[in-house]
Amino acid sequence: MADPREESEPLLSRTRGGSARHSPAGVPSCHSIQVGPGAVARRDLCLDQAVVFIEDAIQYRSINHRVDARSLWLYRRYYSSTSQWTLSFTIFLILALAFIETPSSLTSTSDVRYRPAPWEPPCGLTEGVEALCLLVFVADVSVKSYLVGWAQFRKNPWLLAYLVVLLVSLVDWTVSLSLICQEPVRVRRLLRPFFLMQNSSMMKKTLKCIRWSLPEMASVGLLLAAHLCLFTMLGMLLFPGEKDDRRDRQRLTYFRNLPEALTSLLVLLTTANNPDVMIPAYSKNRLYAIFFIAFTLIGSLFLMNLLTAIIYNQFRGYLMKSLQTSLLRRRLGIRAAYKVLSSMTAEGEAHPEGVGVKPQDFLQVLQKVQLDSDHKQAITEKLHSRSGDLLSADEFQKLFDEFDKRVIKEHPPRPEYRSPFLQSAQFLFGHHYFDYLGNLMALGNLVTICVFLVLDAHVLPKDRDDFVLGILSCVFILYYLLEMLLKVFALGLRGYMVSSSNVFDGLLTAVLLVLEISTLAVYRFPHPGWKPEALGLLSLWDVTRLVNMLVAFRFLRIIRSVELMAVVASTILDLIRNMRAFGGILAVVYYVFAIIGIILFRGVIVAPGNSSLAPDNGSAPCGSFEQLEYWTNNFDDFAAALVTLWDVMIVNNWQVFLDAFRRYAGPWSKIYFVLWWLVSSVIWVNLFLALILENFLHKWDRRSHLQSLTGDLGATSEVTVELLFRDVLQEPTEEELAEKLSHHPHLQLCR
Repeated sequence: MADPREESEPLLSRTRGGSARHSPAGVPSCHSIQVGPGAVARRDLCLDQAVVFIEDAIQYRSINHRVDARSLWLYRRYYSSTSQWTLSFTIFLILALAFIETPSSLTSTSDVRYRPAPWEPPCGLTEGVEALCLLVFVADVSVKSYLVGWAQFRKNPWLLAYLVVLLVSLVDWTVSLSLICQEPVRVRRLLRPFFLMQNSSMMKKTLKCIRWSLPEMASVGLLLAAHLCLFTMLGMLLFPGEKDDRRDRQRLTYFRNLPEALTSLLVLLTTANNPDVMIPAYSKNRLYAIFFIAFTLIGSLFLMNLLTAIIYNQFRGYLMKSLQTSLLRRRLGIRAAYKVLSSMTAEGEAHPEGVGVKPQDFLQVLQKVQLDSDHKQAITEKLHSRSGDLLSADEFQKLFDEFDKRVIKEHPPRPEYRSPFLQSAQFLFGHHYFDYLGNLMALGNLVTICVFLVLDAHVLPKDRDDFVLGILSCVFILYYLLEMLLKVFALGLRGYMVSSSNVFDGLLTAVLLVLEISTLAVYRFPHPGWKPEALGLLSLWDVTRLVNMLVAFRFLRIIRSVELMAVVASTILDLIRNMRAFGGILAVVYYVFAIIGIILFRGVIVAPGNSSLAPDNGSAPCGSFEQLEYWTNNFDDFAAALVTLWDVMIVNNWQVFLDAFRRYAGPWSKIYFVLWWLVSSVIWVNLFLALILENFLHKWDRRSHLQSLTGDLGATSEVTVELLFRDVLQEPTEEELAEKLSHHPHLQLCR
């Protein structure tokens, strides 16, 4: 098992035992110039170092990188939003090439019966775009290598793998051009997901956690394999089949030989073919049901759930480890900035109170930090509220607690009316009960539309009478307009625009009003027998109803008013925001398996009538690939391969895919689909479930501590995940911070 300290080692890092001798020669360090003309340069260098360290703390990055003036300039440019967006777009672009490259996915359907010949890009088009992407990656690895130094570059496996992948991709790209894009296999397509993984530290941590969980998963996997093999042999002995018995011939469908029996029970493990696999034997003797029930109880209900429990037990600390590492990086970055600024104060003048940071120096640094204005203002106000001359280390640290809060802008003051009647109306229409009334009206609108959709389900569009629905639509739209105007009256225009839900409602109301006026102008006012004609795909009336349904979904805002629903909803939102690493891992797995599937199975699924292996639907067995018309599920292009893999991952009817590709491609194709099932449905889904449980249980258990964590700031700030779990994280000790700073490979401080 890898050293646990590797979890905290970032991409831009050096070994802990590094020394400052690796700093570039001739570049002044923060304390190398004491007096003279270089004092200004020294001060600027110290300020720039503090700025970078604070930005590292904000983004939870490591501080173990070069800190000379030239490197700091390059470092800030590299982590600027422009550079990072460019790199992210380049990664997206090179991954998206799979949809355009041969075989192209630019067709309206993937059905082999109706798919037209796709547009294929000329040789050199996608290769030119790919060359530009590879050049960006070459620049990326060059900058990273310079910032960490050659010594660390040789010890970093991700950077070494980055270089190897680039070299292989460039060689394969050259081969493609030399063969005029006619090469049978493009190796570099399998390597492209690496660019996505190496750019995300969270994805690397996720892969490491998966690697830690593999031994335990393998132990349960062996139990599953033994269970499967044992029952396969029992099934072959219990159901040998006699050729003169019709019911025995039915059993031969599932147990005619060892591979088929093993496949049937493997699919039964996922319950995809239950009870189909049991019925032929059960129809002859009801006692045979015991065999299948025992297999399902032991395999599906016990061993598979045991696998989930083991994965959760091994993976349950993943979130806490990640947050603990993030906390250490933040504290270390802030402490490094404090040390740099306090060294300036110590050398500039003597203070009887001791060494600290001048507030004016801190404010100068804060202005240069890439941070939103709201947080800067909050930190500045907190600085001005303190007393004293110099900032101590503890005070310096507390200033940055504002990072853990998302500042919410205060609501603008409401308009002031002198008339008692207007004041009462303002109170009434500004009350949250008025929002509840709007939600009920929206729900009624939704129910009305659904009722008419059900009533008109069997009526042809030309025979429908939309008189009643047209009148109700006018009524609801007028209410939405009145509600918007009354809220603007009660809250003021600025107060109305502060709420994103109000902005959403207002925009949809405006769109509805325009569509309704257009509908009335074209079709006139609703009357008995009113039948708006469809001009094109949808009529104006149909578009109005669609937008009307969007407004009706406003009643979902009531979730915030119910505590249990609010906790569940907020947990789901937090999971979505904090599970990008898991989504990235799944995207990588999908990409690799899709490319492999194209290499192995492209063109094996043929249209019916073009091959003896593809019978017509009328002669195909019931439940087969042909009879179910699964012709769109193939590997003839990248988009079709992704959808096919998704259908197999859901494991509903995946035995149909196993049988079809066995007949069209050969029995070895089962290995591919079983591996995909293991990686996607067994490993990834269980890891995803483990992380969901970890997030939800921690948030559920700590929802009552929310007020104590936020203190009196609860009215002006929202709590991030880091602050929510802060009570279970261990603060780094002073000795730990000092030890890590003393081993910084490039930073030299006065001691």
